[in-house]
Amino acid sequence: MAVTPPSKPLVAIVGATGTGKSDLAVELARRFNGEIINGDAMQLYKGLPVITNKIAPEEMKGVPHHLLGRIRLEEETWTVGKFVANALGVIDEIRSRGKLPILVGGTHYYTQSLLFKDALSEEPELENVEQSERPAILHEPTEILLEKLREVDPVMADRWHPNEHRKIQRSLEIYFRTGKPASQVYDEQRLKKELPSEGPDDNSGLRFPTLLFWVHATKEYLTKRLDSRVDKMMENGLLSEVETLHNFRTDYEARTGQEVDQTRGIWVSIGYKEFLDYQTAFAEGSVSDAALAKLKQAAIEKTQAATRQYAKRQIRWIQIKLLNALLTSSQGDKTFLIDVPDVSQWDAAVVQPSSDVTAKFLSGQPLPDPASLSEAAREMLSPRRDYDLSQRPDLWGKRICETCGTTSFNENDWKLHLKSRAHRRAVGVKKKQENAPARPTKTRDPAAAREDLVDVLESYMATFPNEL
Repeated sequence: MAVTPPSKPLVAIVGATGTGKSDLAVELARRFNGEIINGDAMQLYKGLPVITNKIAPEEMKGVPHHLLGRIRLEEETWTVGKFVANALGVIDEIRSRGKLPILVGGTHYYTQSLLFKDALSEEPELENVEQSERPAILHEPTEILLEKLREVDPVMADRWHPNEHRKIQRSLEIYFRTGKPASQVYDEQRLKKELPSEGPDDNSGLRFPTLLFWVHATKEYLTKRLDSRVDKMMENGLLSEVETLHNFRTDYEARTGQEVDQTRGIWVSIGYKEFLDYQTAFAEGSVSDAALAKLKQAAIEKTQAATRQYAKRQIRWIQIKLLNALLTSSQGDKTFLIDVPDVSQWDAAVVQPSSDVTAKFLSGQPLPDPASLSEAAREMLSPRRDYDLSQRPDLWGKRICETCGTTSFNENDWKLHLKSRAHRRAVGVKKKQENAPARPTKTRDPAAAREDLVDVLESYMATFPNEL
């Protein structure tokens, strides 16, 4: 059988923070004449190499890296549409030099939007349009946005929690840009993805023939690695970068008279907000050295905990969203989990199997069964759910628990609530109240009640003779 190498191939590397994605990308780039594209939202910002966990120049080993340090600190991070547009341009440049583009990063919604053909990602976002051309309502508070969304798209309005400003705003943006409710647009995209392939170049919804590696590590190993990485960040100047951000925000607000929105952009990077209390106390000199040391240790522990939580969210995205998208698009045979058992086994357990698979992919040879690489691969390459909630509008919708008063915004949240300890306890209390025997109502003799009242008044007058 003739061997046909893929046309315009792409290698993508995903995984939780701290698993070694960047190191693997560099090794594959060196072996297969590649260049690397950053897919991490925080690493788009200029400077701050420690707090954004940028790869160090010496760790790049001469491999060109793209889309690093493109945003100023006062700017919001790129929307999905802007990232996809820039990444596609870089991919074309890399290919024009006859090299292999390798995408690596932890912002997995960036990765997924780049991999798959998506009309919403291909169109310019309203956030990139001149302010004067944007609908004025998009600048209004969340409650007004939600009221408008209920008017034009009640399906999406019932999907989002009333506090989810960005998601509510995004749904309205889609409506204003397309003239269609976002729920209808998503439904049309889902139906389009379910259509059969139109030929060998269709790639089942992917933009390019793609080989994807998921670098994975056990919870125990990753926890130790992440905790020690925070310690290393401290040694490499994390506090200096926290001070840089603190001073920049102070100067910017004094100069412009506008408060910096610390709920988005670089200000939500792990390591900044966790050290705010310490940084404020340190700058003001208002506490003792012992108290300052306690604040510092607490900040370190907060940063470690936040990093672990972030890793969990990244894994959850891969398991629920990315794997479902890949399997639905018949790309399961090109999706490989690479298990990281220990740093000492890095070359043998990570680099070598990834290189072997990449060589076969680029030459058009049959690939091994992804589940055959390791026990972890056999277990983890099955999605946690057999559907992606964003692709199932039939499961959206707001429901209120009559027992607890809790509001759920989709079927999955509703089921989780029904199984929760709080709900089960509330149901038990309600049943006890309903089954409790009714207490008999006592009817008092009016004359006796009148005598009791007289006794109370006489006692009061004897105690406080001047009050009446």
